[in-house]
Amino acid sequence: MADDQTPRPQAEVNIKIGDDELKGAYSNLLRIAHTSEEFILDFINLVPPQGVVSARIITSPGHLKRIIRALQANLERYEKTHGEIREAPEPERTVH
Repeated sequence: MADDQTPRPQAEVNIKIGDDELKGAYSNLLRIAHTSEEFILDFINLVPPQGVVSARIITSPGHLKRIIRALQANLERYEKTHGEIREAPEPERTVH
């Protein structure tokens, strides 16, 4: 809020997406690391005996918290529409 009373108008932002990003990348494993300044999210396509990082996202702790909140809200909306999602089992072996 601008003066803690009045909401600020939302600015419209145009977003471009390249052809490679538009295709998307499959991930069935996520590795997370962090420093005091940033979180590193490695989205991995794991096909034993190895995995390949298909995307790496580096973001600030504050933005990661907003991402988690947005994911939780979308997950709740999805489950209200399509039913509860069963969580996938943990992998049986560690990934290095």
